[in-house]
Amino acid sequence: MKIGQTIKQPQGHKSFVPDAFPPQEGFDFSRKLIQKASWATLSLGKLDGVTQLLPDVDFFLFMYICKDAASSSQIEGTKATMIDAIEATSKTSDNLPGDVDDILHYIKALNYGLLRLKDFPLSLRLIQEIHKGLMENARATHFSDPGHFRVSQNWIGGTAPSNALFVPPPPHEIHRCLGDLEKFIHQTDDVLPVIKAGLIHAQFETIHPFLDGNGRTGRMLITLFLCVEKLLDQPVLFLSSYFKKHQSAYYERINGYHNGKIEAWLDFFLDGIIETSMEAIEIAKKINLLREQDMQKVQELGKTEAKNTIKVLFQLFKLPITNVAKVQEWTGFTRQGAYKTIKRLVELGILQTKDKNKKYGQSYVYRSYVDIFKD
Repeated sequence: MKIGQTIKQPQGHKSFVPDAFPPQEGFDFSRKLIQKASWATLSLGKLDGVTQLLPDVDFFLFMYICKDAASSSQIEGTKATMIDAIEATSKTSDNLPGDVDDILHYIKALNYGLLRLKDFPLSLRLIQEIHKGLMENARATHFSDPGHFRVSQNWIGGTAPSNALFVPPPPHEIHRCLGDLEKFIHQTDDVLPVIKAGLIHAQFETIHPFLDGNGRTGRMLITLFLCVEKLLDQPVLFLSSYFKKHQSAYYERINGYHNGKIEAWLDFFLDGIIETSMEAIEIAKKINLLREQDMQKVQELGKTEAKNTIKVLFQLFKLPITNVAKVQEWTGFTRQGAYKTIKRLVELGILQTKDKNKKYGQSYVYRSYVDIFKD
């Protein structure tokens, strides 16, 4: 299925110019793909049902978003990890890689988008606002013009448009292409939402409307659209980890989409929805089990000790790396009281010292909980 054509530009290079989107004749998907889409929708429903059973689900959202943010940023070359992002958020370490900033900006931008969706539609304006949050004051190798669609030609791979792997549409085509995409997002049609999410992402990457940050912004669009369509009540589907795991295939299928291999891209995308949903369901089950086990350990303490320790345990599900100062901030305890509470959690096997060789300024990690997400 042809979605555009490569056209020579006055500057001498060739750019890919998308046709009107969606195609006037519509999409003709195979029965096999529709069946897979139905299974992907069912998988999302199961995931949403399981996460509804998580107590205080807001406490766990940071970890889900942090995992997606880390994976999405690593696809673009960031070396910092989810652990680095947690430490930066909890302010428990000063020795962090500089590119952890990429992950923190992603978390900020996605959280902003999710909050904004409560009273504002998923639109080009919102996409620009999210991009601004992602790129403004962020670590960058070149000017990204945060929050503004590009007015110059960009390209993917190579050193110039003339030798690039892919050259997106020229600047004068951007607003037409984006206008089509925005209409498609809100269009009432018979395209299943899970398929539509895959088309939106691939079409956005084809347009590549920003100077930088297109991949991360486009991956956020998947989560935001699934939430808008009520397929997810909470952003607990970290599809970026699937794209990172199969990074070569991800790029290959996106490039294939440009060349009209739409169904091959969607087949890969739907596999990601299914695989990641199943993994997230297991994570939710493990969280519930761990919470029950560790709550039981704490409740076996004396009444006052248990009450004080539970206050910290709840916070650890939200931010699983801590130190004495952070526990004081959470609880209002004295420094001695905070240290005693941490010591109890260490003795119970809930917290571990992060660096046993460190004498001062020690931080502590809820290792069993972090490992659930790392796995």
